[in-house]
Amino acid sequence: MQTPWGDFAVADAHVHFFSRSFYASLGAPKAMNAAQVAAALGWQEPPDDPTALARAWVEELDQNGVAQAAIIASVPGDEDSVKQAARAFPERFWPYAMVNPLAERPPDLEGLSAICLFPAMHGYSLHDERVQALLERAAGLRCAVFVHCGVLTVGARRKLGLPSPFDMRYSNPLDLHAVALRFPQVPFLIPHFGAGYFREALMLADLCPNVYLDTSSTNSWMRYEGLDLKTVFRRALAVAGAGRLLFGTDSSFFPRGWNQEIFESQMQALFELGVSAEDAQQIFGGNLTRIFC
Repeated sequence: MQTPWGDFAVADAHVHFFSRSFYASLGAPKAMNAAQVAAALGWQEPPDDPTALARAWVEELDQNGVAQAAIIASVPGDEDSVKQAARAFPERFWPYAMVNPLAERPPDLEGLSAICLFPAMHGYSLHDERVQALLERAAGLRCAVFVHCGVLTVGARRKLGLPSPFDMRYSNPLDLHAVALRFPQVPFLIPHFGAGYFREALMLADLCPNVYLDTSSTNSWMRYEGLDLKTVFRRALAVAGAGRLLFGTDSSFFPRGWNQEIFESQMQALFELGVSAEDAQQIFGGNLTRIFC
């Protein structure tokens, strides 16, 4: 992709893979099927076959000049959708999957690049013995671990009139400190710069060299602290360095597709900060590629 620093490969660390199973899960509380959910949200109804959805994402990434993306199965139990997508296009996707350590049926981690933990959504401490058992399995399979911290909102749930009874007691990045130290070989990925716990995310990254900060989304949490994107990047670079920042968009649904606006705003902020071409290349894809080499 052409950037102010020249032409290099861009990889997105945060793309939601909203399969038909995801739509069905979202609609279940109101007895809505996938088509009804799509209509209510104004989104494009997903195909039945995850490979077809993967093909649509490949075409979307191609149109925007994006080389690779981490795709997230965004409801527990949907890991097969991203695995199927990655099998169909192994050079384009890294499959991530949301898992709930409290679920009765253990998730199948084989074939995943990362597992995604949402403690506030599912109501557990990262120090729960069931989480530790899951992390042992992930470490054995060389999976990265994505941990959502901070403010958690799901716009689709709000639009459908569904409650979001999340518990922010489990949202602090510092809860990950002892865990990340226990598993030094595991890359821990914190999305949205900690989503409101920016200071704590920086403290965690400073203490744990295996912690990476994902830059994705509009980062609307900045309003809590009166920050702007340039300031956030400046502080993150000062603590974590360019080698532990992972560019992401938080793209999710069609017809919007890949969120070019997020890419442009982050690129502009980093360019104005005077980030070098080498560091920009790391942030916009090199770091993510290195994690999964």
